[in-house]
Amino acid sequence: MFGDMMGMMGKLKETQKKVEETKERLNTVLVDEESSDGLLKITLTANREVKKIAISDQLLEDKEQLEDYLILTLNKAIEKATQVNETELAAVAKEGMPNIPGMDLFK
Repeated sequence: MFGDMMGMMGKLKETQKKVEETKERLNTVLVDEESSDGLLKITLTANREVKKIAISDQLLEDKEQLEDYLILTLNKAIEKATQVNETELAAVAKEGMPNIPGMDLFK
């Protein structure tokens, strides 16, 4: 019984290390989003850190329009980045879960 517990603890520590490595790797995964007319382009990491914003000169003429574009496009980019982040981390976590009797009911 204790051997099984030690094995599970080791596997959990290994999984935790893989999760941390995946989080680091997600800093290098870039997610691009742009407004429907291409006047605003945003690049985020999969960890939702803004890396680049490109704004058309046309948008600089109307502050309110620019603000609207930023809100809409940033929200879409954050949603995309969150999906990538959650998918990657869930895959690593699921791979490393120990086989605990009865836990397969929660899949």
